[in-house]
Amino acid sequence: MKETPFYLRFGHLLPYSMSDSNNSNITDMTNPSTFILLGIPGLEVAHVWISIPFCTMYAIAVLGNFTILFIVKTEQSLHGPMYYFLCMLAVTDLVLSTSILPKMLSIFWFNSREIDFSACLTQLYLIHCFIVMESGILVAMAFDRYVAICDPLRHSTILTNPIVAKIGLAAGLRGGMLVLPYVLLARQWPYCRTNVIQHTHCEHMAVVKLACADIRVSSYYGLSVAILVISMDVLFIAVSYIQILRAIFSLPTKDARNKTFGTCVSHLCTILIFYISALFSSLTYRFGHNVPLHFHVLIANIYFLVPSMLNPIIYGVRTKQIRDRLLRLFTHKWT
Repeated sequence: MKETPFYLRFGHLLPYSMSDSNNSNITDMTNPSTFILLGIPGLEVAHVWISIPFCTMYAIAVLGNFTILFIVKTEQSLHGPMYYFLCMLAVTDLVLSTSILPKMLSIFWFNSREIDFSACLTQLYLIHCFIVMESGILVAMAFDRYVAICDPLRHSTILTNPIVAKIGLAAGLRGGMLVLPYVLLARQWPYCRTNVIQHTHCEHMAVVKLACADIRVSSYYGLSVAILVISMDVLFIAVSYIQILRAIFSLPTKDARNKTFGTCVSHLCTILIFYISALFSSLTYRFGHNVPLHFHVLIANIYFLVPSMLNPIIYGVRTKQIRDRLLRLFTHKWT
């Protein structure tokens, strides 16, 4: 009886079997020059229709995140730590969604399923790297809210522009360094079963499970990174917001409490969207053994797109400074 372990992809648990790597009939140990992305297995006839909501979400994500970047750049009063971190989040969302959607749409619209081996590994790296980066930026934003509310007099001296830049660089380096072994390990495996990936993009385990080798190193490393990143980041965010809530409830008046808590609502919504999406996708893959493959693939793509689309909307609606600047921009344009 074959043992089927599981791999956690920062919100995805993908079943795969390593026992096939012991098949003695496999002799061709050559790497493919290209992979074939199948799209959404079982729903090929509906690809054009499925592309409509995905394309709409991508357009909203691109427009919304570029709008955030433009407003923060042009509005001098928004040149502060909270908005710099928001710009980092916007860039991360743009790269993450753009790493996936154009190729997905080319599959849906033009049946362009081939992807070069190197391009596939590049896509794999960008996806996982920027997921880890986004989690790190959410931690930085939680720290910013903690200092602003719990120690407001020192906020400007603690989170100076150089410190903000170093925090952003640290989040980027952490993502890049932790995910780099994904690619290095994936590149060294021999691929001799098939070059067909049953997915819309080059997801880590969807790629390496095609290898005719013992891929437990890739599996266990990916699992370790996911557990380490999620546990550390969620713990830090939780501790920050426990301290923030204690500070808020100690304020003397209800108006002061509501006003202070209002500055955290946007960030809390972003955190909940990101980690709840990850949790929902994780539970789907862990316990949804009888769920069709096309549902797993759809959930994976929604997990990438929904936060990228909703983050600029949440900050645009909930953050008064951004909302006012946006209203002035449209008012000036139409008068």
